[in-house]
Amino acid sequence: MDIEPVNITAKAVIEVKNIMDNKGIPKDYALRIGIKGGGCGAMGYVIGFDKANDADISYSQENIPIVIDKKHVMYLIGLEVDFIEESDARGFSFNKPGDN
Repeated sequence: MDIEPVNITAKAVIEVKNIMDNKGIPKDYALRIGIKGGGCGAMGYVIGFDKANDADISYSQENIPIVIDKKHVMYLIGLEVDFIEESDARGFSFNKPGDN
C-alpha cells in the first residue's frame, strides 16, 4: 500500500531496531501502531510488536515493517513517533499536529 500514515523519527528507528535485535522479536512480527480508548476518555496511542492480519495496512520505514489496523488509520494520519531519553523520562512519544 502506498499510504504511510505514521512517520518514525531517526531516534525512534534506532530504538525499534535495537528492540528487534535484542529482545527476541520473531522475524515474522512487525511494529504495530494503533489507538486505544476514545469515547468518554481521551484517545491514546499504542506501540508494540505483532503479526500482520487481513485488517491491517502494511508498509515499511528504514527496513522496519509497520502494521496498522485499517480502522485506526484515519486517527493516525500525520502522527510522528519519536523516542526520548532524558534524565527523568525514557520512551516513545507520539506527536500529532493539532493534538493538545
